[in-house]
Amino acid sequence: MSAAYCRMAPTHPVHAAYHDREYGFPSRDEGVLFERLLLEINQAGLSWLTILNKRAAFRAAYADFSVDRVAGFTTDDLDRLLADPGIVRNRLKIEAGIANARRIIELRQTSGSFAGWLDQHHPRSLEAWTRLFRQTFRFTGGQIVNEFLISLGYLPGAHEPDCPVFTRIAELAPPWLGGLE
Repeated sequence: MSAAYCRMAPTHPVHAAYHDREYGFPSRDEGVLFERLLLEINQAGLSWLTILNKRAAFRAAYADFSVDRVAGFTTDDLDRLLADPGIVRNRLKIEAGIANARRIIELRQTSGSFAGWLDQHHPRSLEAWTRLFRQTFRFTGGQIVNEFLISLGYLPGAHEPDCPVFTRIAELAPPWLGGLE
């Protein structure tokens, strides 16, 4: 997103809630982290508005973003997702979502949680994050990784300093502001 997002989103009927209550706010909740990763992957090549408009359908299709349930998806679930007109029906993105859920379960064993894994690797540059994500997850290029990390407060840039939301987020000590030190 860009500085223009802070000017446009607060009055937009769809973007406003995401801008004001989610974008850039730190979270340790595995469901939130998985949702954001899944949505960022599905946004590739599309607008964020398209993804926000499909968010409820994604939630229903991907078991309320339950990592454990998605990790257990079968080929029948893959076929169901490929036929669901409410979501992005891209086989590579769907397969990545399922594979990434399984990978998050593995991260629990080595890092305690997805958030723990992120914390273990913070801070690092976007380039280093991108390399790490590409080694760990599927369908995670630079733009996807960048937006994922910005959206969860691991990298700065979600809001302009003069945006009222910036101050609210800063009070939560997001990782980019030294929240993990």
